Amino acid sequence: MKLSRFGDKTEDEWNSAVSRILGRGDLEGIVLDLRNNPGGYLNGAVFVASEFLSEGLIVKQQGRIEAESFGVNRRGSLIGKPLSVLINGGSASAAEIVSGALRDRLGVTLVGERSFGKGTVQNIISLPHGTSMHVTTSQWLLPEGDSIQETGLTPDVVATDSAETAVDEQLQAAIKQVGK
Repeated sequence: MKLSRFGDKTEDEWNSAVSRILGRGDLEGIVLDLRNNPGGYLNGAVFVASEFLSEGLIVKQQGRIEAESFGVNRRGSLIGKPLSVLINGGSASAAEIVSGALRDRLGVTLVGERSFGKGTVQNIISLPHGTSMHVTTSQWLLPEGDSIQETGLTPDVVATDSAETAVDEQLQAAIKQVGK
């Protein structure tokens, strides 16, 4: 399953894809491909992570004084299915939240390259003359308490893709890790 961003249509498109996959009846495992996913809406990340997790924390938003936790918010259809996650330097923000939560909570193998490291929450303040300012107000902390800001996520299995072959070596490496 490839998820290219967490936007307005994430939940509907995700549900449609899951229905199609489960309808086939021959599901042996899942590779969740979050490569080059720049992130997007937090609610989409919580929704997707909830597909695989039965309960508990997905991410914490830690401000200077206050913190807010976001946990599983529904009963997913893919709980207990063998899974690996593909990440790379273009995987950021919400993609890192999902990847990190699945790693921390389920021990899912991350395959590919180090992720981008976008782990802060920013509020946009409108200013005169059509300008705005982004103010960092807090950071995202994964279930084990790790921040992804600047460091990103390190894959458990490092895999690169050669431009000289027609094969997606990273995808092949992720398929080998499903269910391990």
